[in-house]
Amino acid sequence: MAPNLHSVLGWKQKYANQKSQKKIQVTTSNNRRRKSMDEDDAFEDAVNAGTPLSAVAEAFEELSALVKSGGVHFDLSLKPFCDACSLVSVLFGCLGIAFKFAQYEYVSKVRDLDEASEIYGTLNNILDCDVENDTVKSPGSLSRNLRRVRQGLDLIRALFQNFLSTDDCSLKDAASTAYAKVCAPYHTWAVRTAVSAGMYSLPTREQLLERLNETGESAEREMRRYIDASRPVIDYIDKLYISRHIILDW
Repeated sequence: MAPNLHSVLGWKQKYANQKSQKKIQVTTSNNRRRKSMDEDDAFEDAVNAGTPLSAVAEAFEELSALVKSGGVHFDLSLKPFCDACSLVSVLFGCLGIAFKFAQYEYVSKVRDLDEASEIYGTLNNILDCDVENDTVKSPGSLSRNLRRVRQGLDLIRALFQNFLSTDDCSLKDAASTAYAKVCAPYHTWAVRTAVSAGMYSLPTREQLLERLNETGESAEREMRRYIDASRPVIDYIDKLYISRHIILDW
């Protein structure tokens, strides 16, 4: 059930005040939080948990299990969601310059959601707040950030699926097809052109496996784990918008 207007405005004001304070006063705890969202720290976390791919797969299997067991009215908490999503930035980094645009956008939006988790708590709450204030699609809104993070997750899922479709599929073909389906419809001509040019700089299959510290066999296993685990999470996010009569073509 959506919160009343008083609660929504309270969330909005509290979040705005916190954002303002952070611009003026950078505390030690905020520094740690921001640093934990950076690519290097995400990579270190992933390596400590195994390989980057296994860390991502495990994190999304945990999220998927929560979503599946939560029932119709389940409300996913922002913090564990952001913790899992932060690991995916490592995968964007391994793809090189072609996906730098996606990495920068993805990381910044995960960071914003992570900072908002202390105020809003759950994915449902940020959508309820933006619906009440008619800011769902406004630049910089948390609902818009969540939508873009969801596209990042789906982009990696589609890329992995293409990559595993055949041993002959190059990373360029896998990435180009995934981008054309998941992100291109929502990007400007300039962005699409830049991405197309950058595809030629993608690593080879062998180079990608080396960067991920995987063999062909282990990479297939971990990629399939992520493909299977991310789908329920992506579907869950889509249903949050659909249940509020928000179309998904943006």
